[in-house]
Amino acid sequence: MAGKTNEFLIVSKSILPEAILKTAQVKELLVKGDAATINDAVERVGLSRSAFYKYKDGVFPFYEASREKIITISLILENEAGVLSHVLNFIASVKGNVLTINQGIPLQGVANVSISIETAGLADTPENLLAGLGEIVGVRKIEIIGQT
Repeated sequence: MAGKTNEFLIVSKSILPEAILKTAQVKELLVKGDAATINDAVERVGLSRSAFYKYKDGVFPFYEASREKIITISLILENEAGVLSHVLNFIASVKGNVLTINQGIPLQGVANVSISIETAGLADTPENLLAGLGEIVGVRKIEIIGQT
């Protein structure tokens, strides 16, 4: 369809059909060099070549789809000195570029913070960025609320 742009969704792996999950596995084997050819990769995961070719252009890992983009995350932080500072320091440590920060007034001991991060220079995947943020003491919840 001429003029139509690709639209993307973030979908949980748990609801995807097996052929799509296996297509992602094949692509990962090829990217990591664990399989030399498409034939080798599809045989390893138990997927037909035709299914792979049907889905290959529409299946991307989250980190690939969000590279060189801006993600906006919402965090619920405990209202304690230094928690936001630790969050920002962690983002900087993985080379994330913070574009905006919005923090609401703390209520009932927690504050809602939204941060927009440019992912082009990340030293790691956005998935690992989020996992690392979740390990910071005082971070109660993280959610992706936007992506461009």
